Amino acid sequence: MQRSLIALAADGLQKLCAKALPLCAIALATGLAACQQLPPLGERTQTTALTSAEARSTQLGKAVAAELATHPDFTGIDPLANPLDAFASRVALVRNAQRTLDVQYYIWRNDLTGTLLLEELREAADRGVRVRLLLDDNGIPSSLDPTLAALNGHPNIEVRLFNPFVTRQPKAIGFLTDFSRLNRRMHNKSLTADGVATILGGRNIGDEYFGATDGVVFADLDVLAIGPAATDVANDFDRYWASASSFPASQILPYTAPDALATLDRAVLAARTDPSAAEYIEALRKTTDVRRLLDGTLPLEWAKTQLVSDDPAKALGTAPKESLILSQLHEIVGEPHRELDLVSPYFVPGEVGTQYFTQLAAKGVTVRVLTNSLEATDVSAVHSGYARRRVALLEGGVELFELRRAAGASKGSDKAAGKGAGSGPFGSTGSSLHAKTFAVDAERVFVGSVNFDPRSANLNTELGLVIDSPVLATQIEKAFWTRVPQLAWQAHLDENGKLYWTRLSDDTVIRYDTEPNTTWNQRLSVWFFSILPVEWLL
Repeated sequence: MQRSLIALAADGLQKLCAKALPLCAIALATGLAACQQLPPLGERTQTTALTSAEARSTQLGKAVAAELATHPDFTGIDPLANPLDAFASRVALVRNAQRTLDVQYYIWRNDLTGTLLLEELREAADRGVRVRLLLDDNGIPSSLDPTLAALNGHPNIEVRLFNPFVTRQPKAIGFLTDFSRLNRRMHNKSLTADGVATILGGRNIGDEYFGATDGVVFADLDVLAIGPAATDVANDFDRYWASASSFPASQILPYTAPDALATLDRAVLAARTDPSAAEYIEALRKTTDVRRLLDGTLPLEWAKTQLVSDDPAKALGTAPKESLILSQLHEIVGEPHRELDLVSPYFVPGEVGTQYFTQLAAKGVTVRVLTNSLEATDVSAVHSGYARRRVALLEGGVELFELRRAAGASKGSDKAAGKGAGSGPFGSTGSSLHAKTFAVDAERVFVGSVNFDPRSANLNTELGLVIDSPVLATQIEKAFWTRVPQLAWQAHLDENGKLYWTRLSDDTVIRYDTEPNTTWNQRLSVWFFSILPVEWLL
């Protein structure tokens, strides 16, 4: 009898749940959607970049005035390939700012380098510099919320979050109810001081981007630029700062305790006494490229430049096609006639891109691509988008190189971080590639945040510089002839159309018939993702 009653109760509960669960799901979705509503944007503080006259009156402006007068309408370019130099130059730029700092990043980690740079921004604000910090909300951890809220309370600091999440923990809940909006991100990366000097390129703010980690280290590339390019970046920052996707932190971040900045103080003290910070603290004591810029001893490459930047309305899906960065690049760069050397960590050309590159190769243009190998990538799902197009690219005459990790080199080693004599324009073996650059006909170079994938083309906003410099373009071309074959596997097709890979070792060619240094389950995972209809998301 007891068993019959239990069975009857279970059957009734099952029928009740069958009816109630859809209603519960609807109620839950409705409740989540209500909780995810962004607040009204309301009135925001109206601020803009310095005028040319104001910029010239600063210490930085006076220091570069003579050089700019000697090179009218040209931009002075200093490549920053070494991660230590890239970190130290950012700090030095912040320390030498007198009037304004405009800082825009996709990712800002709550780690050693992220903490040290936040402290530098606060110290700049303490001495009267106006700091505008614009961060993509997907790229900051929730653990940083109290610190950002406290910094936003500083009279000289304003923090805005681009395309923010309303629910702070876990943020991923937002994707359940507002995926179409939150799937679009601000991928731009720049730091501009007094409207005079800017650093832009591929690096986010985090230990892995400056080689201060035992995890993945990104071989990357930035440039320090003065002159028209810096003015253009400052004005472009204004567009994003005033865009409909940039929300004041005070509207999004929860209330923060009065001692939140004391927490930052403790984090800074811990960072500065951390043995792993020794190299970075030492780099700040050395003469940086910014210091050489100030004293007139920094050798610069002077070139005509053009800023390319997405309309921030792209994050809302309302930007005109002609305002998107790939349209701008095609308009500015034109068609390669002799050679295209492309570096992209996340290379997902899709059907249209594959057709474009193979048509170039069919016209006699040498097309060479360096991307991450499966063993080096930090996002294997994205690698699948490249892998599904690899055979078609090779059949069409495109040369494919895949950055490898050196045997015996740990991810966090000096070699992996691209430090010292072993580093090159794309870092060293043992690194995960993160630089985004290309050179056309040994004449023009692009440096910026753009990956050659559907996400950069259609979803994320991007920023970069086209630099008319045969010197820089030739450096990249030479690297493909000399350095890249030493750093990367090269993919090939045999006479039966089957993939294989080669690498050079002491002038000896070594062949691999499966993706080198990978396991069967890694390859199975890539294959599985390659057959899913997710290429547009990659």
